[in-house]
Amino acid sequence: MSMLQIGDVSLENNVILAPMAGVTDLPFRILCKEQGAGLICMEMVSAKAIYYHNKNTEQLLEIHPREMPVSLQLFGSDPDIISEMAKRIEERPFAILDLNMGCPVPKVVNNGEGSALMKEPKLVEEILTKLVKAIRKPVTVKIRKGFDDEHVNAVEIARIAESCGVAAVAVHGRTRQQYYSGQADWDIIAAVKATVKIPVIGNGDVTSPQAAEAMIRHTGCDGVMIGRAAQGNPWIFREVTGYLESGVVMPRPSAQEMKETVRRHAALQLEYKGEYTAVREMRKHLAWYTAGYPHSAHFHQMINTMETMEELLAGIDQIFA
Repeated sequence: MSMLQIGDVSLENNVILAPMAGVTDLPFRILCKEQGAGLICMEMVSAKAIYYHNKNTEQLLEIHPREMPVSLQLFGSDPDIISEMAKRIEERPFAILDLNMGCPVPKVVNNGEGSALMKEPKLVEEILTKLVKAIRKPVTVKIRKGFDDEHVNAVEIARIAESCGVAAVAVHGRTRQQYYSGQADWDIIAAVKATVKIPVIGNGDVTSPQAAEAMIRHTGCDGVMIGRAAQGNPWIFREVTGYLESGVVMPRPSAQEMKETVRRHAALQLEYKGEYTAVREMRKHLAWYTAGYPHSAHFHQMINTMETMEELLAGIDQIFA
């Protein structure tokens, strides 16, 4: 397993938590960092929301010392607003600023943001040129294979990013049209890696330690980014880093360790979000933690009736008994 250098930021390993809206909030990021993730990516933040002082954005921007180094991800399509907001928040304690060019959600894409930027190479060049000049911290981009099968242009976009001074590029091997379905195309990651000299981070179908090693071998990528496979499974980071370092497959966490981690997750949610929000946020996490369990359908019914933290903790004890 190798260290990874992104601009002037040295990561202790090359295994990265992907940014996921509604998932990679502060409590979950702390757990993934404790399990060994080399870089923690935050939920995407709207540059326009910062510009208009949206009150809900402040919580999204919160960073804890225990999770550093952190990559803060902005999304938007206005070069001036993105660069000016990056400058406004630069003194916050994130290490890397990432531009989202991968989000497939219609309300983002229909505004010309997220993966819609893949269709606008000239606009991408303008945004990245201004963004890199605006701040001193390293700028990275997260892109997809392309917008659809007729417009596969990850190599072109990565080349533009490098020419603008971007420090690294993460490539998800699916088009926007695919969302998260089908198999990720690792060949496009390899093609990007063969084209640019900056670090390339592979994303898509890294679901196990063996898959991480296979992606690195297949693509030559400098790092791997883990998204959905970390949902309900923060232990994947220690398993992947351990396997890349030693080739040894670590045992899965025991029921006791899982229970302790899930209770800790709930405690962090309570600390940062208050009981009402914490309980409701934990419902989806508990569904992920228990996916594939015997009686999981019963657990999911039970989870969705929980209203208080006391009920939630009692449910956790029952599930992981």
